[in-house]
Amino acid sequence: MAIRFVLPLLLVLGAIAWLAAPLVGGLIERWFRADVEMRSRLVFNSVQETVMDLAQAKSSRQIDRLFRGIAQDERVLALGLCGVDGQLINRSAAWPAVLKCPPQAAQGSAFTVEHLPSGSVLAASFELMAQGESLGRLVILHDLRFIERRSSSAENYLAAFLAFLSLGAAIVTVVVARVTLHGWVRAVRSGFAAPASGLGEGKAVAPEIAPLLNEMRKVMRNLEVPRTLSDAIRVDWGPDSLRSLLRDELPDAEVLVVSNREPYIHNMEDGRVVLQRPASGLVTALEPIMRACGGTWIAHGSGSADTVMVDERDHLPVPPDSPNYTLRRVWLTDEEQDGYYYGLANEGMWPLCHIAFVRPVFRASDWEQYVAVNRKFAAAVVAEAQTPNPVVLVQDYHFALLPQMVREQLPEATIITFWHIPWPNPEMFSICPWKEEILTGLLGSSILGFHTQFHCLNFLESVDRFLACHIDREHSVVRGTEGTTLVRPYPISIEWPPAALATQPPVNQCREDVLKHYGLPAHVRLAVGVERFDYTKGISDRFRAVQSLLEHHPDWIGSFTLLQVAAPTRGRLAAYQITQEEAETLAREINERFGRDGWHPIVLIARHHEPEDVLTLFRAADLCMVSSLHDGMNLVAKEFVAARDDEDGVLVLSTFAGASRELLEALIVNPYDIRAMAEALHSGLSMPPEQRRERMKLMRDLVSEHNIHYWAGRMLLDAARMRKRRAIERQIVHVSAAGGGGHG
Repeated sequence: MAIRFVLPLLLVLGAIAWLAAPLVGGLIERWFRADVEMRSRLVFNSVQETVMDLAQAKSSRQIDRLFRGIAQDERVLALGLCGVDGQLINRSAAWPAVLKCPPQAAQGSAFTVEHLPSGSVLAASFELMAQGESLGRLVILHDLRFIERRSSSAENYLAAFLAFLSLGAAIVTVVVARVTLHGWVRAVRSGFAAPASGLGEGKAVAPEIAPLLNEMRKVMRNLEVPRTLSDAIRVDWGPDSLRSLLRDELPDAEVLVVSNREPYIHNMEDGRVVLQRPASGLVTALEPIMRACGGTWIAHGSGSADTVMVDERDHLPVPPDSPNYTLRRVWLTDEEQDGYYYGLANEGMWPLCHIAFVRPVFRASDWEQYVAVNRKFAAAVVAEAQTPNPVVLVQDYHFALLPQMVREQLPEATIITFWHIPWPNPEMFSICPWKEEILTGLLGSSILGFHTQFHCLNFLESVDRFLACHIDREHSVVRGTEGTTLVRPYPISIEWPPAALATQPPVNQCREDVLKHYGLPAHVRLAVGVERFDYTKGISDRFRAVQSLLEHHPDWIGSFTLLQVAAPTRGRLAAYQITQEEAETLAREINERFGRDGWHPIVLIARHHEPEDVLTLFRAADLCMVSSLHDGMNLVAKEFVAARDDEDGVLVLSTFAGASRELLEALIVNPYDIRAMAEALHSGLSMPPEQRRERMKLMRDLVSEHNIHYWAGRMLLDAARMRKRRAIERQIVHVSAAGGGGHG
């Protein structure tokens, strides 16, 4: 009986496998071609205005340079610019000699396949229109041979897979004949065998399966295209592209940001309310994102006049001049502030994660307040959420427990946690008495981001050592009892160009104003440092490097000054008081030893500076020093690069700052090696102008491309992929449950 059933079934399934392979191969080919067409439009939209400007200016050299940059993508074969007469005006080096301009399209864009001796190419033609007149057409050629290879491989693999599957299905079917999901499996197989042009066309597909198959095909188009292809083509990330991403990939998504530091602080001074923007790299990075995305920013209301400015729901529209999003302030008692912020966060977690040789302090009372404050902020997130599946962006080490707390109340939320400071190795992390609770809290995140891959690996090693979880190291995924967490490096960046740059005077004027303001001679070579008074920033080591420079290169005495701006911070903690006192004492001693005739080698300004003032300092300087002893990213380095639109200036950068992994053209130093840092100072001050400009141009290119919108866009794209996968999983569960009820 079983033999008579199995043999026909094997024949039928084998026939399906034989027929399905070319169908799926064709389907894959159409998917890849649709993706190539989409990316052609993406390239065109990104460079359209630039090409039109260069075409009108008839700048062939600039057009050729632009084409060379775009053609570096492995799938872009070549680019060409066709005139209104159909003649080829400009082309990149790989443009086939036998290929002319494609025929004029009836619409604004057209896609044609050209069969050349070397293989097939897709010619994407886009019309360039300016004030209703045509300037010609931009043609982008894509090599289609990779599609043919992958389609052929897919057919072979699928045929073998389905043949093997057929045998397994036949055996299983005999054992569990007419099981609950038999009809569902048959419908899915039927749906995948249907032509891509019309799901179920000519076939009977169960109505409960059709939505699932539609969703699966849609998601596979988005998820199965190689990441290298989608990442290789440069997109000019900015507010508009970020808004487009949210609209297309996360439609109707509600964005909530949670951080300890608020972007706008209101203080009472002399009987009036004064607005202050805090000196925080986190705020500098996130504020442009919220202006682009909208939503709600939940933060601690720390200003003395903060309660005066909010409405009855503790809300405030910001920015004040042009509101784009809502600031929700959360109030903390002095006891909560002492335990959660000054205690656990900054006396415990901060030194634990930064290798700066300050001993972490852990108190049970601080932990209790940390848990309570995390719970208070989690309640605020739930209260602000207007949908069951918001996108929640949790910021930094203040809220390690919050992701899991939010997950418990909003199980469908997409929670992206970004850890702005380093993550220590497992041996260091084992010091923390509540390490399991912290790791479990963070694994409530859908996505957990760090600045560098090294920090990701440290986190995975910590999870492996202290929790019972499955870790997929190849894909950096942690699977626990509560769900799946994607662990990824997302190097944070800054707004490009900085908003404050628009109001800045020319570089020469900035330099003149700064020298005059601080009483410095016109001939002095100026270095700047901009930090908070934090023991991780290496301010005293920087001063010792200046001392070593003057000792070993006395020619700089009288002609070099370091202008150090340092905002006092966390003054209630002894380690920060000692840091400031040490820096002030050391600066005074060096100035007494080397100073003469009104000149001092170090000018130390211990007060907060607004972003516009900092930008002016950067533009006035010959050199910027970033000597962090241990840092997550240190955005000061990128802010200095962004400020130098004259493409001049030298960056001396600590190897222990995350920015050193990207800004390779800086002079990378070990801040613990004082003599080597002094020599780097000497090299930077002596560097020829052409070398300075070459280095700065390369760094500016990187920061402009990998800006803050690129940082946010990568995380949101990963979040969109994850939400789509979860939607499929929910539909499968739903359909399976429905199928089980129908056959029970």
